Amino acid sequence: MITQCPIQPNTTFTYRFNVTGQEGTLWWHAHVSILRATLHGIIIIRPKSGSYPFQKPHMDVPVIIGEWWQRDLMKVDKNFSTGGHFSDNPAGATINGKLGDLYNCSGFVEENFVLDVEQGKTYMLRLVNAVLFSEYYFKVAGHKFTVVGADANYVKPYTTDVVAIAPGETIDVLMVADAPPCRYHMVALANQPPAPDPQIPVFMSRGVVQYKSAPIDVGSNCTKEAVMPEMPDQHDTLTSFYFHGNLSGLAGHSLLAQIQGHIDERMYIALGKGSICKGNKPSCKRGLSDEAILVAYMNNVSFHLPEKMSILEARQHAKTNGAFRGVEELPSRPPRSFNFTDPALIPVVPGGKLEELEATRKATTMRRFAHNAVVEVVFQSTATMQSDSNPMHLHGHDFFVLAQGHGNYNPVRDVSGYNLVDPPLKNTVQVPRLGWAAIRFVADNPGAWFLHCHFEFHIAMGMATVFEVANGPTVDETLPPPPSDLPRCTNMKE
Repeated sequence: MITQCPIQPNTTFTYRFNVTGQEGTLWWHAHVSILRATLHGIIIIRPKSGSYPFQKPHMDVPVIIGEWWQRDLMKVDKNFSTGGHFSDNPAGATINGKLGDLYNCSGFVEENFVLDVEQGKTYMLRLVNAVLFSEYYFKVAGHKFTVVGADANYVKPYTTDVVAIAPGETIDVLMVADAPPCRYHMVALANQPPAPDPQIPVFMSRGVVQYKSAPIDVGSNCTKEAVMPEMPDQHDTLTSFYFHGNLSGLAGHSLLAQIQGHIDERMYIALGKGSICKGNKPSCKRGLSDEAILVAYMNNVSFHLPEKMSILEARQHAKTNGAFRGVEELPSRPPRSFNFTDPALIPVVPGGKLEELEATRKATTMRRFAHNAVVEVVFQSTATMQSDSNPMHLHGHDFFVLAQGHGNYNPVRDVSGYNLVDPPLKNTVQVPRLGWAAIRFVADNPGAWFLHCHFEFHIAMGMATVFEVANGPTVDETLPPPPSDLPRCTNMKE
């Protein structure tokens, strides 16, 4: 409902796009309800020249971390959009669709994803986190990774033994098969903040890296059981903070000079959970009472999806300045300042000090930017009702991640720490738990673009908005008219 209405049952729609300027790994997924849990896939963009800015790998290996659901996903989405039912959890985690041998679903141990490798060869693991809820840690026992890409952009290579990958992110790593020829587990483990945050089950899946030359005789040093890596604790969120903090970009990007100069628009967006009163009442009891509905917000506004026409199509029909009825401007700052990362705000206590901060409203919000405007956004994670991180994803643009930090963002202190020399270029930023992240981008792609958290329950509960980018002066910088086969809403009223 942002760039188009959903593709209706028994109909088709053909997407036409180019990947100019992008190399690496992307992914596609459904954006209706939470159907992306099962409807997704990988997009691999190789350099046209065949030359990489690092050693060319011998093989590409897609590694999609997913979830196995045994619930009606449409009902799960409705549960979250009407107040949040945190008992709706997946049944398990998967690697490339396989639950792995940690699960025994029908009296039989489930199959592992198995990667056969040859001694001395280099493998490009193209990691995608396609899950709905959790950031994952990924390791392969006995091996290290060289991180070379993220979100279809190259990064400065660096070596690590663990990858932290949030929902919506893609990470490209090189793995050299240089361990003794045996069998090694690859493991994906979901992390989550510690109590008093609401706790969900521990999700972990594992596959196997298997050397083709591994000895199979009983007396060999290579045991039948694959070696397990030592994983971070499921409540360890610092490993993610340091992993993402180590990402830096390749020098010389054409847009880097532009974001180093004048900033046209600045936004400070607080990300959290609040409540609205049922029946649009002006006041009600909060603190998880039956009179209120839990929502997620940006600057205390919970996003309401349009119902009759997509925002992009409404823009095409608008008569003046791209404006149309029913859309409000997202505030540049939260309505009030407080200690956003105060851990005392995590538990929901009836009558507690959180109640005065809970009040939120529902609206379809948007920010409009001039073509080629340079925009800075600081995302502030909060402790309101939970202290989780927030993987923020912007459609239609890549952005430079300038900095991240713990606690409340302080422009006087934190701007001096911005990386304006070689920041990584991404489309998803993991805003740390009880912390903040600063990004800049050039609004050079005309259209209406969804900005949202990639935790699916946060989207369903309203942690989203729309960035509208104006047309430029040339035909190539102008939004084309809608295609003839653009999906139409069945309930749309002309």
